Amino acid sequence: MNLVIQALNEIPAIYLDRISSLSLASRIEQVGLHAYRLEEVKPHDGVAMFCYEHQLDYGFVRPGVHLSNFGLVVMDMDSTLISIECIDEIADMLGIKSQVAAITEEAMRGEIDFAESLRRRVALLKGLKEGALQKVYDERLKLNPGAELMLTELKKHGIKTLLVSGGFTFFTEGLKARLGLDFAYANTLEIVDGQLSGQVLGDILDAQAKANWLNLTREKLNLHPEQVIAIGDGANDLKMMAQAGTSIAYHAKPIVRTQANFAFNFVGLNGLVNLFA
Repeated sequence: MNLVIQALNEIPAIYLDRISSLSLASRIEQVGLHAYRLEEVKPHDGVAMFCYEHQLDYGFVRPGVHLSNFGLVVMDMDSTLISIECIDEIADMLGIKSQVAAITEEAMRGEIDFAESLRRRVALLKGLKEGALQKVYDERLKLNPGAELMLTELKKHGIKTLLVSGGFTFFTEGLKARLGLDFAYANTLEIVDGQLSGQVLGDILDAQAKANWLNLTREKLNLHPEQVIAIGDGANDLKMMAQAGTSIAYHAKPIVRTQANFAFNFVGLNGLVNLFA
């Protein structure tokens, strides 16, 4: 196996030497601004401990696996592609952000059913003017670090992108147009007389629906599971991530980190590019 080590800032040579010693690497090659590939390594339990202690992200990658091997990247939206939870910021317009955020956290940790949590949260938004959604998009929605670099590299390799979210179409459609994403699916908020009704239209896009959209899109593109990467941060992403050949937990809840193939705890989304350089 190869071992990719990356960080937000320059990695001291002494850190690389220590990891190389632990893993018996035959060679070290720089593959990104703050990323290195150690070749022909032997897995060692001390690598994970050392990396976490020094705020390094690591991943064991099969030799010869590069971005060009993949055909589809599937992403969650809230706290994955973007830095906020949209529904929490919408709730802030009503002064109930903490109340809604607490329910969001329960759902992301897998403590309550996602569909139930969404209905509870949306019900609390009843009466909010529709214009608040645009205000959140314009003033609060920010891409997570490295997102644009990652998307640029994916396009260079002809890799399709799917944004699938338990959030809302107002935001996914805006991001799809802005970023040139290929596919986007989410929930639709019901709006009556210019105000949120407190209801979601149609079936709720939950964890199983995310997995279904991944598989439907993969089949549409005639890809194998091994050609799909899924990125998420919360418990409702786990079913989706399980359907992909490669899963990445991005600044994720513990339940997600333990089940993903790779975890980015410190670097941005461009870590994907470095991982498969």
